[in-house]
Amino acid sequence: LILSMLGLGIALTSCEDKLDLEPTQSISTEAALSTGDNIENLLIGAYAEAGQAASYGGRLQMMADLYGATDQVSWNGTFQQPRQVYVKNVLVDNSYVSGFWLNAYDVINQTNIVIDNLAIVDEDNQANIEGQARFLRGLTYFDLTRMFGQQYMPGQTNDQLGVPLSLEGIVDYSGNLEIARATVEENYAQVIEDLEAAYDLLPEGNSEFAGRYAAQALLARVYLQQGDYTNALAAANDVIENGGFSLTSDFADAFNNDTDGPETIFAFQVTTQDGSNTLITHYADQANGGRGNDISINDEYVAMFESEDDVRGEFFYESAQSGDRLTSKYTNQFGNVTILRLAEMYLIRAEANLELNSSTGATPLEDVNTIRARSGADALASVSLEDVLMERQLELAFEGFFIHDLKRTMQDVGDIPYDDNSLVFPIPQREMDVNSLLSQNPGYGS
Repeated sequence: LILSMLGLGIALTSCEDKLDLEPTQSISTEAALSTGDNIENLLIGAYAEAGQAASYGGRLQMMADLYGATDQVSWNGTFQQPRQVYVKNVLVDNSYVSGFWLNAYDVINQTNIVIDNLAIVDEDNQANIEGQARFLRGLTYFDLTRMFGQQYMPGQTNDQLGVPLSLEGIVDYSGNLEIARATVEENYAQVIEDLEAAYDLLPEGNSEFAGRYAAQALLARVYLQQGDYTNALAAANDVIENGGFSLTSDFADAFNNDTDGPETIFAFQVTTQDGSNTLITHYADQANGGRGNDISINDEYVAMFESEDDVRGEFFYESAQSGDRLTSKYTNQFGNVTILRLAEMYLIRAEANLELNSSTGATPLEDVNTIRARSGADALASVSLEDVLMERQLELAFEGFFIHDLKRTMQDVGDIPYDDNSLVFPIPQREMDVNSLLSQNPGYGS
């Protein structure tokens, strides 16, 4: 896979001197890693890999929401892999789970190889390339840890098992590649190290690639997941005040975009030729490129909207096939898949300020009402933690936050405790079979 992605990246480069190039279908590892241009193209391949359906192309976000869903949505589809997640009974051979694991470690290995070979990259571009690689690696390890490890608990030694930490690129698969799982504490430490380095290395603007404030926005999310409100506040406030982003004037304009809008901090790019938006597959009807009614929105979710003027409470449409209610967040099969947007930063800043009894940047009430005003919702007169968490559900639903918000706030999923083993993915059986150093998560047999 590594060499195939190298070939893909190299095929995108200039065709000058093409008679001197080896065929991309059979390019040697030595040739592939011999030039700075090839290393930069490998980074482009890492973006493409991370944006595949198995990970940030949509399945990861969908599984996080199905894991945390109770009565907000229904899974009506015929695919058993997401159904297992929805009913909280995931099997060790679930191909969506194993697909995410494999895809994630492909991304990590490619970013490792990029970092290992920075010396041959043009000196003027080394910082940018390293920063992007560290951003992708930090993003990937963060979500691997959240899905395969128990929730990080602030003020404790988080020695619960996370995922294996591999920080050196592998180009020779003939040796012993077994590696044990690191702890959740070690995983988070690496994620933060990568993202802090990315913030220092990256430029503010970086076209469609990750820039400085993408790293900072992701850090805000990481710190919030840890319960580190001081650092979450500082990171979110930095993005809001200095990142140059702005909320779209209309809520609908934040979604289904072919090009990144003013609210988008980072998105995986999708075109008619490249990229994947699998959120369309499961959330949209056939007219919009989906399967029809895999995930329908229930009355219980719509009832959360108390303000009749809140456009988010009507941001749905009726499936032509089934008559089910579907979200309008995913109706463009070639729309970019947004990973970080500014609205989340306002809600992180509001929650962190509330927890710290502070008003850095704005008061929690002001930030929540900023989000509500954009959607036409009535302004609140006061705000509590419950209000902020509710606002996250109203604003960020179906974007991959459900299970993570429940776990970090220690809220049960229906009648299942937030730290129940069934709410952590099993280590895929194929990985257990080939790596004797791996320990399975409790509750999962073979």
